[in-house]
Amino acid sequence: MGMGRNIGGNLSLVGVKVFYCSNYATASGGAVRFRSCGYGPLTLFSSSANALISSHTHPNVDIVDDRPILVRDFIHSALYHPTHGYFSKRSGSVGVLEATIKFNQLQGRKAYLGLLDKIYKQSDISWFTPSELFKPWYAHGIAEAMLRTANLSFPLKIYEIGGGSGTCAKGIMDYIKLNAPSKVYNTMTYTSVEISSSLGEKQIETVGQVHSHLSKFKVECRDAADRSSWGDVQEQPCWVIMLEVLDNLPHDIIYSENQVSPWKEVWVEKHPDRLMPSELYKIVEDRLIRCCMEILDMDPNPQVKGMMFAARSIWSKIFPKPRRCWLPTGCLKLMEALHGALPKMSMIASDFSYLPSVRIPGERAPLVSSKRGGSSSDHGSYLDAKGDADIFFPTDFWLLERIDHYCSGLLKPQDKKSAKQGKKRRTFTLNTSAFMEEFGLPSRTRTKDGYNPLLDDFKNTKFYLSVPTHNIR
Repeated sequence: MGMGRNIGGNLSLVGVKVFYCSNYATASGGAVRFRSCGYGPLTLFSSSANALISSHTHPNVDIVDDRPILVRDFIHSALYHPTHGYFSKRSGSVGVLEATIKFNQLQGRKAYLGLLDKIYKQSDISWFTPSELFKPWYAHGIAEAMLRTANLSFPLKIYEIGGGSGTCAKGIMDYIKLNAPSKVYNTMTYTSVEISSSLGEKQIETVGQVHSHLSKFKVECRDAADRSSWGDVQEQPCWVIMLEVLDNLPHDIIYSENQVSPWKEVWVEKHPDRLMPSELYKIVEDRLIRCCMEILDMDPNPQVKGMMFAARSIWSKIFPKPRRCWLPTGCLKLMEALHGALPKMSMIASDFSYLPSVRIPGERAPLVSSKRGGSSSDHGSYLDAKGDADIFFPTDFWLLERIDHYCSGLLKPQDKKSAKQGKKRRTFTLNTSAFMEEFGLPSRTRTKDGYNPLLDDFKNTKFYLSVPTHNIR
């Protein structure tokens, strides 16, 4: 599900990617990570992954063919390839709870975890999204944020990317029907942009529980990052919702041999005499990689001279320190498509701001985890992913904001005058707890002893809100 992207303080939106285990949990810096005990990996926050989760994996699947591919293409194939991708092979569907959890009847955290264990055992589902676990309150908070900011002189138009089971869409439409002027509900449209046709059917079923929603809701099965799939530019104001989308978007890697060597883009190639593919380093030429580096003010080929450079060069030869940096090129491509098609969009995204216990090197490195023999294990290399492992990334929300401004035409690092032209967008990054305390009803997800899983267990997630300045009243 994706997005989002994407979205700091206490935390935000969709908190932790959870590997659930009965009666066992580990916490790192406030980020909860439940280990799998036979029911994982339970990706609580990846409805954006559009996933159908595999019950069988083939360890020798060829992700790379005879020609080298960029890292983002390797990751995209490992996750989304129609036959051997991790999400394409999953057999379970996104979970749907039969009833709302009555948090105020639970004593505390132990009772909540026990209830989750019971739910997973009874449903045999791979994951429940936060929208599902905290329904309808999670979606209601998002709806309230939109209503407070939207320009209601225009019909309310909403796009959700990676809508999972449709629970968030139904919750938002329920809230608008009950709390907005009747004209807002009667004229609104809600479009789910969903790759998975089976999830699209589930969304229609879920939203259709309220018959009046159906005439306002539709599913478009397509890739949101494909600009051509959006058709002509739409000049009307609209909202884009991306929940847990950004964490599974492909990334690229740039690499430098030491502290002063030029950056190189990383490709993946296979060798006929090896089981594992390997990395290949090339001069930075890819457009998306160069754009990300430009946004980060990184020069692919720095031409630095003088005594300081000479000293650093000598030092790097004596004590070489290779550098690796992960770049969210998939996010950049998606944002380019959205801004190109929907220049007056407002956006709400949520995702992980950091991930605990990442073993893979590099800034913004992902967590790669797979399930074998009933338990989950983390990998030390993304190259280990061959359709049997989830690959999910933390979202750098500072960088997400810069990408947002860049794609809107505000931020052009090579044009110093652009910063003086006035902001085209206003952006806000909030912790999940701050977002829900401002827009939601946190009392509805609080247990008897004061424990609140939505506020207390999502310490590594954030919400990102972005609106065009003309929508601010």
